[in-house]
Amino acid sequence: MNSKKLLDAAKTVSKKVLKVKKGERTLIITNPKKDCLEISQALYNAFNEAGAYPTLMIQPVKSSFDYMNVEVREAIASIPQVVCSISYERLGKDPVCLKEPLLSSDGKEYDNVFNFLLAEKEIRAVWSPGITKRIFVEAVPINYEKLKQRCHAIKEFMKGASEVKIQTLNGTDFSFSIKGREAKVDDGDFSGFGKGGNLPAGEIFISPVVGSSKGTFIVDGSISMEKTFLLKSPIKIEVENGYIKKVSGGSEAETLKRLIRKASIKPFKLAEKGILPKDKALEYSKNAKHIGEFGLGLNDKARIVGNVLEDEKVLGTIHIAIGSNYDEDAPALIHYDCVIKKPSVFIDGEPLMKNGKLIV
Repeated sequence: MNSKKLLDAAKTVSKKVLKVKKGERTLIITNPKKDCLEISQALYNAFNEAGAYPTLMIQPVKSSFDYMNVEVREAIASIPQVVCSISYERLGKDPVCLKEPLLSSDGKEYDNVFNFLLAEKEIRAVWSPGITKRIFVEAVPINYEKLKQRCHAIKEFMKGASEVKIQTLNGTDFSFSIKGREAKVDDGDFSGFGKGGNLPAGEIFISPVVGSSKGTFIVDGSISMEKTFLLKSPIKIEVENGYIKKVSGGSEAETLKRLIRKASIKPFKLAEKGILPKDKALEYSKNAKHIGEFGLGLNDKARIVGNVLEDEKVLGTIHIAIGSNYDEDAPALIHYDCVIKKPSVFIDGEPLMKNGKLIV
């Protein structure tokens, strides 16, 4: 991979996405994996060139069930202006906030200091679980003005809506309430405090009202679990009252069932160790089967490759996540994105997308 292309993409992040300023403290957290390290070094150089004060931290690879290093948590808690998580898998759970959640100014509880500081508009951030150099070079330097227009047109279309319905030709018939929820945009403009999202950017997403989702959805693109699986055969997921009742399909479906079971049992073990409050264990366990997110991919440079970080951004796809949500009222140890190709999407009965083609 041409190092100049990496640096150019990193400069795009610095100048157009985060708009890093002279004198700002910027924290980059990564893992000892080749692509992650090289991307992080490029970001370090770009931030340094902008006159910022970058710090690069390396911790072991973390899964959905692992804790971030104490030193990493302390660095985030020091409130740098910019935080970048360039991880092979995940940033890691926060062992301090899992035990004693932080209460935000709007009364929500946060089990991770990173999410808390973002919600309180103390930092701005990007996070890129599973990113590769190819994704960074191809899907990050894009037309952000065009993406922003697309994101905000859809957000306006969804504003004040009550119901989302999704159908596909291969059997998806799924709906949920979004009454009182606000769609969030990952438009690549993370220049203001409290703003953050993925690199590559390019989606709009919303948390279904807890307990409202119902029906069946067929996952035929990819699914993020311990790693991203480019599906060999579709996974059929049946949902009642907001929670998964049945999973069927091939080997990937069996892996999903195993990991949901693990995420259902783990909270009680954490409670026994005093890491998770005992009164929270049941909630975390139950939400391992919760439907936590609906999102639409809007990045026209992204393609389905078996890496959900890019797959979920592909224009013409949607994704439905199993586990925690972004409104902090359904905590879980997992958040597994399920990518679905060529859907039809209706907002209060009005078409937003037809067989993967945007109507708006």
